[in-house]
Amino acid sequence: MNFPGPRCNLRGRNAVWVGVRPSKREREFREFAVARESQLRRSAYLLSGDWHEAQDLTQTTLMKLYVAWGSVRADGNVDAYARQILARTFIDQQRKGQWREKPYDELPTREAPQHPSSQQQQQQQPDLRLTLQGALAQLPPGYRAVLVLRYWEDLSVEQTASALGIAAGTVKSQTARALVRLRELVGEDLVDANDW
Repeated sequence: MNFPGPRCNLRGRNAVWVGVRPSKREREFREFAVARESQLRRSAYLLSGDWHEAQDLTQTTLMKLYVAWGSVRADGNVDAYARQILARTFIDQQRKGQWREKPYDELPTREAPQHPSSQQQQQQQPDLRLTLQGALAQLPPGYRAVLVLRYWEDLSVEQTASALGIAAGTVKSQTARALVRLRELVGEDLVDANDW
């Protein structure tokens, strides 16, 4: 017995609707989501410190973006709006206590060489990155969001303020305080904003 109208064929993880053409809006959103998902997930990981939470945060961001796609697409700055959703969703979830940080009994301590050679510097890059990510996870959500947007996403002070809905002066002061706290956690010699 054949039923008229669209039907769904399942292929792997994707459901394909036969007989239904996606609208232009859906095609554009799908293209954006495919192109930017990994970048959003990396930023979400830096915010949350956990890949599973980063995936959830990315999916929530994309869902919220899809709802507002018509107006966002018309404005033309979709990337900025996606970053804004990501940062605000992360901070909101931290406030609500949905995600809890995992405490460590001890922080790893390491001494950096005084004048490492070029080869030593290349070998230390993964260690430095892991150390910075661990310390970043210990910062309050607001500090973490400011640092990720300023140094990972490479946004200006004004763009960061717009994304977080705070004043530019607040971004500057939170950045300064976050870097001081980060230096306390990893050591004065290891933190250089240019390393990000």
